[in-house]
Amino acid sequence: MRALVTGGAGFIGSTLVDRLLAEGHHVDVVDDLSTGSLANLGDARAHAGHALTVHQLDICSGELVEVMARRRPEVVFHLAAQADVRVSVQRPVFDAEVNVLGTLRVLEGARAADCARVVYAASGGTLYGEPEPSELPLPEQHPHHPLSPYGVSKKAGIDYLVAYRELHALEFCALALANVYGPRQDPHGEAGVVAIFAERLLRGEPVTIYGDGEQTRDFVYVDDVVDAFVRAATRGGGLVLNIGTGRQVSVKELARLMGERANCSVAPVHAHARSGELAHSALDPERAGIHLGWQPWTELSRGVDAVLDYLAAVRR
Repeated sequence: MRALVTGGAGFIGSTLVDRLLAEGHHVDVVDDLSTGSLANLGDARAHAGHALTVHQLDICSGELVEVMARRRPEVVFHLAAQADVRVSVQRPVFDAEVNVLGTLRVLEGARAADCARVVYAASGGTLYGEPEPSELPLPEQHPHHPLSPYGVSKKAGIDYLVAYRELHALEFCALALANVYGPRQDPHGEAGVVAIFAERLLRGEPVTIYGDGEQTRDFVYVDDVVDAFVRAATRGGGLVLNIGTGRQVSVKELARLMGERANCSVAPVHAHARSGELAHSALDPERAGIHLGWQPWTELSRGVDAVLDYLAAVRR
């Protein structure tokens, strides 16, 4: 298979690139390196030879369609995005330029390349809005009601995928991701709480919990997520599928677990709750099990250990 991965130098994207190369596929990476890093592709670039080509390119650029038409990928994995909810609130036009117009460029490139399928990284954390706790974990049938510009722009991507499927027979599978964590997540960039906590604990510093810490998230490990992407290259056509564990973990419990795993007994510091933050989130992965044959397998403690080991190695 010839694959193209947008955002392929990022945390999830580079892990996906490694998996695709390990399975013998040829991979083109498109990344403007604004948040991704070539260091994430270090091993791949050292060993993949002609099986990997990296294009430093903004997905909003008109050159993207030309590159895709020339490289002719069979499957496009579209992970590039403006992924910071706070940035989307402050700069909604910029958010839409990247996530809506950029996605349109990708779809036009896929059409020009006569691509068979686009696998899209949707946002399960923002797609469904603010649900009642009794409704969790959320199935895909729950109303899509995003409450941030980021969530709206990512939902628009799904709507365009549906339109292109009807108009141009371009198949898609959209994966609504829970809170993805794992090695290569930058604790200083668009980081999730696991990477941020790990960095501070390794320094022997207290982690900061905003609010009472009872807010919950569905933490899913990056390797499990990548497995879903690979499966979605040939399955789940025309569907939005939740990729999560279905389990809620409070921020307070996460801090306790990570403190134990890092052997750091420094007590957390509490700060005022951040406005606009979801109180609770969890995604029901049953549909992905049916259509992709997928299920999460990495326990949170094992995943946390991997993050701590990775960041400790980076610091050395």
